[in-house]
Amino acid sequence: MPFVKASDGTDLFYKDWGSGRPVVFIHGWPLHADMWEYQMVPLVRSGLRTVAADRRGFGRSGQPAGSYGYDVLADDVASLLDALDLHDVTLVGFSMGGGEVVRYLSRHGDARVSRVALVSAVTPFLEKTPDNPDGVDRSVFDRMIEQLQHDRPHFLASFGKAFFGAGLLSSPVSAELLEWCGDMALQGSPLATLDCVRSFSGTDFRADLGAVRVPTLVIHGTSDSTVPTEVSGQRTAASIAGARLVEYQGAPHGLFYTEKDRLNADLLAFIGA
Repeated sequence: MPFVKASDGTDLFYKDWGSGRPVVFIHGWPLHADMWEYQMVPLVRSGLRTVAADRRGFGRSGQPAGSYGYDVLADDVASLLDALDLHDVTLVGFSMGGGEVVRYLSRHGDARVSRVALVSAVTPFLEKTPDNPDGVDRSVFDRMIEQLQHDRPHFLASFGKAFFGAGLLSSPVSAELLEWCGDMALQGSPLATLDCVRSFSGTDFRADLGAVRVPTLVIHGTSDSTVPTEVSGQRTAASIAGARLVEYQGAPHGLFYTEKDRLNADLLAFIGA
């Protein structure tokens, strides 16, 4: 399997398919690179090169006991782009991965990056604080951590249903797809799974958004109960000069699957493929 070395020696697994202009996908918590299956295959068929890595602590990458803060994660993105010597990159960050995209740009600049897409992203700042009164109360994330520590498989199974907007009477995804995503989540290190909750909920990206100077597409579902668009998508788009906001009516957090055809078409149009 292909790996690159992070700056601290951690092995980072990646997929690299196709040729042409590169599109680099950054996955969400608590999944890994396989979540992008329904984007990578169509984009390769459209003549693009698609790359996706497993975040440290997840999937097939190394599982160190060190920091899972966004500076480390953004530096891992830099290690990947540098090792593959990628240029004219479209960076696509989903959920937690959206934070990695903007922190990468603020730490490493945009010399390798020509455009970014933020999909259901956690930016600009999730946690409610005195200067972020519209955020989500910290107790919500405290309960997530408590439930993960008590029964991680059960919590992740329940979280997956909300992630895709699955209810008692109807679901936009199959039981098999929920099981597949649950299996991905359980491959993550328990330590990384816990620490990343604090990272994606408590990191303030408002200053980082000022470093985003390339064309930016913000995509968010209006029925996202995991990362509400009012807290994230709308505010992110308003904070990046020239950003375009596209809201998918009725779409849940996991729109990379539930709205896959529309998302792929929007990405291809944005890239100009």
